[in-house]
Amino acid sequence: MSIDLALALSSAKPAGKRPYFMDPPLERVLNILMTTVQELAVTRERLDTLERLLEAKEVVERAGIEAFAPTPDQAAERGLWMQEYLNRVLRTVQQEAEAIQTRDELASEEVAFEVSRLDA
Repeated sequence: MSIDLALALSSAKPAGKRPYFMDPPLERVLNILMTTVQELAVTRERLDTLERLLEAKEVVERAGIEAFAPTPDQAAERGLWMQEYLNRVLRTVQQEAEAIQTRDELASEEVAFEVSRLDA
């Protein structure tokens, strides 16, 4: 998968206008926080599993994990992952910025209102 495709997919936007149930700025921060919490919870669980399996099979001790230093290629791969991650976390902000640039997108409520005005 190309870098450009991976970055594009990590912040893909669903169709239609985003519904808000609270004050939009508050909801934006909450969405960012909950995305981060979800990502961290999954990562923490998987990391714990790997560390326990590796230690049980005497492949590596946890001290070895703490002392690890990535190669330049590994660091580049981590950097790409970080960009994809930030795209997912900040997806709401990015999509709102895109919506400001393309004001022609209507919410379903706005379409219904416009159609009802035509009937009158």
